[in-house]
Amino acid sequence: MSAIELYARECLGFEGRVQQALDVLLGAASSYANQVVHSTSLGVEDMVITDLIARHHLLIPSATLDTGKLHAQTLALIQRTQDRYQLALEIYHPIAESVVLFVDLHGEQAMFQSVELRKACCGLRKMEPLTRMLAGRRAWITGLRQEQSLNRTEVALHETDSQGRAKLNPLAHWSWADVWHYVHLHAVPYNPLHDEFMPSIGCEPCTRAIAVGEDFRSGRWWWESENTKECGLHVSDPIEPLIEVKT
Repeated sequence: MSAIELYARECLGFEGRVQQALDVLLGAASSYANQVVHSTSLGVEDMVITDLIARHHLLIPSATLDTGKLHAQTLALIQRTQDRYQLALEIYHPIAESVVLFVDLHGEQAMFQSVELRKACCGLRKMEPLTRMLAGRRAWITGLRQEQSLNRTEVALHETDSQGRAKLNPLAHWSWADVWHYVHLHAVPYNPLHDEFMPSIGCEPCTRAIAVGEDFRSGRWWWESENTKECGLHVSDPIEPLIEVKT
């Protein structure tokens, strides 16, 4: 059974939440013209935002991080997205020399050795490329929702990140059913791993399917305690790599 069959249903107020999301995106395109980016993880929430941007012809570029550890299905979605929406995703990679040095020092499975090493891996594969993605930009757009985890219940439509940029979360108030109802209505392409009970998809070693009753992000870094389960992209204090990042 597909994720659409499992989750899509129209909930009271759906059209209002779609309009609210669109209003946030319209405001971003107007207020931060040429200085805003949609930072997409290629998860289903971000695919909804990509569809909204394209459907309403908004001048907001989309960018993603290729960490070097993504699932094949996620990588394939990059091309599917570009073909469907006739756009060129900006793709940011970690610095190759830094990755090689980190792996030489700590091995390919460093993320399982300690929280510190896992966060260092996120630092060089995600945080450093994100810094380049956001350079010179005054605002960024994410697919964060309040429902995703206990750590995200306070997510707002409009926030300010640790660098003073506007951080906009158009789907903050959407439910999981809303997301999939929109996907169903507009035939939005999505990662087939969502059909395999992976609501939150990150790097391949750090993502597993969830069981009934687990929260949306329980399949991410499942060996860690709940309060450590962020990569640094959406926390106030940036993660620093354990090794010097070469530029």
